[in-house]
Amino acid sequence: MSKPSEYGVGKVSVDGEEFAKRTAARLEKIQSQLETSPRASRLKGKVCVITGVGSMLGIGRAAALQFAHEGAAHLYLMDFDGTNLPNLKSTIEQKYPDVKVTIMTADAADEDNITGICGRAVREEGRLDVFFANAGINSKESLHNITADAFMKMMRVNVLSCFLAVKHASEAMLKPNSSRGKEYSGGSIILTASVAGLRSGAGPLDYSAAKAAVNNMAQTAVYQLQKTGIRVNSICPGLIETGMTTAVFQYARSRGTGGKIGQLNPLGRFGVAQEIANVATFLASDESSYVNGQNIAVDGGLSASVPVVPGRWM
Repeated sequence: MSKPSEYGVGKVSVDGEEFAKRTAARLEKIQSQLETSPRASRLKGKVCVITGVGSMLGIGRAAALQFAHEGAAHLYLMDFDGTNLPNLKSTIEQKYPDVKVTIMTADAADEDNITGICGRAVREEGRLDVFFANAGINSKESLHNITADAFMKMMRVNVLSCFLAVKHASEAMLKPNSSRGKEYSGGSIILTASVAGLRSGAGPLDYSAAKAAVNNMAQTAVYQLQKTGIRVNSICPGLIETGMTTAVFQYARSRGTGGKIGQLNPLGRFGVAQEIANVATFLASDESSYVNGQNIAVDGGLSASVPVVPGRWM
């Protein structure tokens, strides 16, 4: 009888301090990738709308910079809070002077705003290729503390905004314009959902329910857009350090437990906005031309399994 392999038996021993240093180095490299990599052309000529770009640490801002790095022709950028929009516009224009940038302080869950920005893209550029519906809010209330008004606000901001994006962006994307290089209908609509929308345990009830609706919307919409060339997918981030999660990170670090943030997933760490932006860029590009109706988890493996005790597989 052969001797059982030592691999896969028990927990792999990793020094905590060494792992923390390694993780910090990895995240620094990921966050500086736009500074160290040459410009590319995966989004060359594409006209893109991104909502929820206001946070300096956010997924929307990271995606806007990544889209510009990849050669997008015109970025239409929207956020409910306009405080940081001028900074984002000037940052992009300084780094990527060939990319047009239009900013708008507006509510992504207001239909007039979404029809307006989609219509403006078509009027000014003759086409709309990408709509990244990233606007959203979080909550921290337990079940019995969630009011009906708070629940409906969660649905409005997180779900209605995505519905409006799917409805009106797809209408704009249905219009070919050969004079602007668009021979047929088509485009990519990307929705920010959450791993909390895939299964329980990753967020409060109202937030999780809203993100589950977003995931279902991505799956359902594609069958109402059949043979149009318009793709709809959602991204399901795990624990990402953004403006929305700042309080969690600050609390852990104040207690000296920052190194444990994200330890429940197989990678043993949290993620950064750039890692979500990388997936959004892939979905926006023609490289994902056969990816449609998918809820893509970007969570370090958190949603891959039911709870596991390392070393006890049965």
